[in-house]
Amino acid sequence: MRKLLVIGIGAGNPDFMTVQAIDALNKADVFFVFDKGEPKGDLVRLRKDVCERFIRDRPYRFVSIEDPVRDPLPHGYKQGVRDWHRERALRLASQIAAEIDEDGCGAFLVWGDPSLYDSTLRLLDILRTDTSLAFDHDVIPGISAVQVLAARHRLVLNTIGGTVAVTTGRELAEHGFPGDADSIVVMLDRGDGLRAALREDVDIYWGAYLGTPNEILLSGRLRDIIDDIEQIRACEKDRHGWIMDTYLLRRTRAG
Repeated sequence: MRKLLVIGIGAGNPDFMTVQAIDALNKADVFFVFDKGEPKGDLVRLRKDVCERFIRDRPYRFVSIEDPVRDPLPHGYKQGVRDWHRERALRLASQIAAEIDEDGCGAFLVWGDPSLYDSTLRLLDILRTDTSLAFDHDVIPGISAVQVLAARHRLVLNTIGGTVAVTTGRELAEHGFPGDADSIVVMLDRGDGLRAALREDVDIYWGAYLGTPNEILLSGRLRDIIDDIEQIRACEKDRHGWIMDTYLLRRTRAG
């Protein structure tokens, strides 16, 4: 039976690779990547750099799959994502069948950790339920951007006895700061989450391109540095064509 490996490769720095992840790299015959277009070509190149560094004397290849365009608001955000996942899964199924022998091994190199805001495992669930493709799969955890953010800012994510929530910029913008949390980690923010957070008196610990040579860190009272963060986000997005940032917000009264 075909074997699929979902490998967390950490957030940007090849040194974040675990021994388990390196061993998994050396079992794969083919690595599947979704082509998101030239602006995010850096992410594919970094994946290839990881393979060149850690794979030992065995042939392997990369197979690129054109990423379907996501309709942002067909029947609401969540339904749009589900439709996008289904189309991705169908494209993936045909490539797996074509590229992996019945006893072969394929892999997905997941930025950070497969459990946190990544769709690869959902795609495999769709393959298992909606197609006739037979496969087994293993998941190898990785160091997430959340862990790197905390390490770079030398933080404990939770306050003493406090609750920490992990959410998205979209959720923060629509629903505000969770009432039962002293601290929240925000990922996938287009920028509107930051402005929404100004409703609260919070400190921010912000990081962009975590783990890469382009890493940028800022911290302070959000109301004092939000303009600086927004200016940096705009400049860096223009420079690289994309930006990936993560931040922790903490109520100033929390200890």
